[in-house]
Amino acid sequence: MFTIGLEISLAKMGSMKKEIFGNGFLQVALTAAVIYIVSFYLFDLTMKSSLIIALAFSLSSTAVVLSYLKSSKEIYRPYGQRSTGILIFQDIAVIPILILISFLASEGHQSVWVILGDTLLSAVIILGLLFILGKRLMTWLLHFSASSEVEELFMGSVLFIVLCTSLLAYYMGFTYSLGAFIAGMIIAETKYHHKVESDIAPFKDILLGTFFVVVGMKIDVLLFMNNIGLIIALFLAVLLLKTAIIYGVIRFSDKHTTSLKTGLALSQVGEFSFVIFAVASSNGILDEDLAQFLVLIVIFSMIITPFFITKIKVIVDFFSKESSVVEELQNLANKENHVVVCGYSVVGKFVTRYLDELGAPYVVIDNSYKHVKEALKDGKEAYLGDASKLSILNAMHIEKAASVIVTLDNIEKKRLICEAVLEHTKNINLIVKVVSLEEKTQLEDLDITTIVDGKVEVARVLVERMLTCQLKEK
Repeated sequence: MFTIGLEISLAKMGSMKKEIFGNGFLQVALTAAVIYIVSFYLFDLTMKSSLIIALAFSLSSTAVVLSYLKSSKEIYRPYGQRSTGILIFQDIAVIPILILISFLASEGHQSVWVILGDTLLSAVIILGLLFILGKRLMTWLLHFSASSEVEELFMGSVLFIVLCTSLLAYYMGFTYSLGAFIAGMIIAETKYHHKVESDIAPFKDILLGTFFVVVGMKIDVLLFMNNIGLIIALFLAVLLLKTAIIYGVIRFSDKHTTSLKTGLALSQVGEFSFVIFAVASSNGILDEDLAQFLVLIVIFSMIITPFFITKIKVIVDFFSKESSVVEELQNLANKENHVVVCGYSVVGKFVTRYLDELGAPYVVIDNSYKHVKEALKDGKEAYLGDASKLSILNAMHIEKAASVIVTLDNIEKKRLICEAVLEHTKNINLIVKVVSLEEKTQLEDLDITTIVDGKVEVARVLVERMLTCQLKEK
C-alpha cells in the first residue's frame, strides 16, 4: 500500500480528476451494486457477505495491469490512461473498504447507512491528522536523513515513517494499510519522492513475490478440481459483467474501441480481494469455506490475466470494425513544438537517436505494425497510422508540431504524405529524405522546406572527412 501511495500524489490526482473520480467512482459503485444484487438475491447470501463480495470483485489487478501497461508503453494510449485512472481510484477505495470491514465486525446490528457514515467520518479525521501534522514531520525527517548523506539512515527513516504511520492508524482503530498508504501519498508530494521510489524498488518486488507465494500456498487444489466448472463459469460471468459496466462508463465520453479496450483490461479481479476476504473471514463476517472458494476465483482470474491482456487489441479488432488509430492519437492534442517522424525504418531510427541526443521532443508514426512495435520496444512514443490521411493528421494536431521529418523509402507514399501535410497546414517545416535525383525531381512542385538527397549528403560528408585528414607521407 505504501508503494501505491507513492504513485498517487495530489498533483497527479488533480490532473486526472475525470479518470480517477469520475470513471473510477462510477465503475466501482455500479459494479459493486450489480454484484451485491446478484449475491444477495440470486445466491441468497447474507447482506454483509454480499457487500464484501461486491466490493472485492469491483476491484481490478493493479500489479498485473499497470505492469503490462508500463512495459508495453500502452500506458500512453487513451485506454491506458483511462485504465490507470480507474486503477488509482480502486487503490484508494481499498482503504475505506478495509475500514468498513472493521466497522462491520464491531458494530453488531447497526444500520449499514450508520456504519457507512461512521466510516466516512473516521476516514476524514485520520486523513486530516496525518496530512496536516504528519506531512511536516515526514518532510523534516527525510530532509535530515538526506542531508547526512548516509544511505542507510535515509532508508531507515523511510521504514520508520511507514511503521509509525501504520501503527498510528492501527491504534486509532483503523488498518495498518491505511497508515502505509497515506505515508506514501505524503512522500509523493515531497522532493524525495523519486529517491524513495528507487530505494524501495527491490523491496517492492521481493514483497510482491512473497505475497503471491503465500497466496499460492493457500490454494486448496482438491477444492479447485472439484469445483473447476463453477469457478470458470463465475470467472467468465464476472469478466463479462465488469467489461460491460466499464465499457458503458467510458463510452459516455470516449469512442467505442477505447471503451472496449479499457473494459477488457480491467475485467479481472484484483489482488486486494485476497486481503479483503482474509480480513472479512478473520473477523467472522465471511464464512471461511466461502472465502476459500472466492479466493480460488480470484487466483484463476489472475493466472489468466497476463495471457489475456496481451491479446486485447486482437480481440477488439475482431469484434469491432471501427479503427482505433485515430482515438489512440487523441492524447497528442496537448503536445506542442515537437517533431513528427514519419517512418521507423533504418533512417527513422537514426533520426530518433539524434533527436534523443539533442533532447528534442518527438513522436513516431508509421503504417507498419512491425515498425511501431519496434519503436515501442525501444522506448519511443510511437503510433500506428497512415500519415497521408487527413483524418490522421487532424487527430495528431500536426499544426502544433515544430517539424515533420519524412524518412520513408517509397516515393509514392512520400509524395502522398507531403501533399497531405501541406494541405493540412502551410506553415510547417517539412523535411523529406530522397535517395536519387529522380525522386527529388518528382517532389520539386511541392512547397517542401528541405529536401535531403542521401547521395549528395554522403558525397558532402566524404569530402569533409577528406579535408580533415592529414596527407600521408610517401
